[in-house]
Amino acid sequence: MKDRITAAFLSHREVMQALERELTPKMIQVAELLVDAFRHGKKLLVMGNGGSAADAQHLAGEIVGRFRLERPGLPAIALNTDTSILTAVGNDYGYEAIFRRQVEAHGQEGDVVIGISTSGSSPNVLTALRLAREKGCRTVGLLGKDGGSIKGLVDIDLTVSGHDTPRIQEGHITIIHILCELVEQALFGEKK
Repeated sequence: MKDRITAAFLSHREVMQALERELTPKMIQVAELLVDAFRHGKKLLVMGNGGSAADAQHLAGEIVGRFRLERPGLPAIALNTDTSILTAVGNDYGYEAIFRRQVEAHGQEGDVVIGISTSGSSPNVLTALRLAREKGCRTVGLLGKDGGSIKGLVDIDLTVSGHDTPRIQEGHITIIHILCELVEQALFGEKK
């Protein structure tokens, strides 16, 4: 057991080092995109399936609530949280439409739409991001593996490379926390 624990920590460290080395410039771009959107009265829409749904909720919760600073809430909606919408749209239009329909209802030009997919190819995330682009929203993919079919669709991809889903998810939550801190500091940090 100790060897498995040691191997898991080693793998985790390798992923974190790769994120810092490879994704820092893109994380800055995403943070700037969010800051600009919030300054202009726009909102964040975020979505994912399974563990990525939990990450989407976590991100929306930190943005609406707070991360580190006491501050006003910011507008963010996790599209995977309303079971009545998910089941009604899934039943009436199919599972692939559950996020697309909500982007249709809530997405406005200038909003930021983030799709989280460890495979990079979740069909319901892909179709929602495609519509978001058509509506003039800025799109971000928090992805895994090689970025899949979503990578080429979004304005900015934050792809955690590799095929180990738990390490990809650990990378995603680290990115989410860093983005929250950057956004909060930019909007509400001490004035220089």
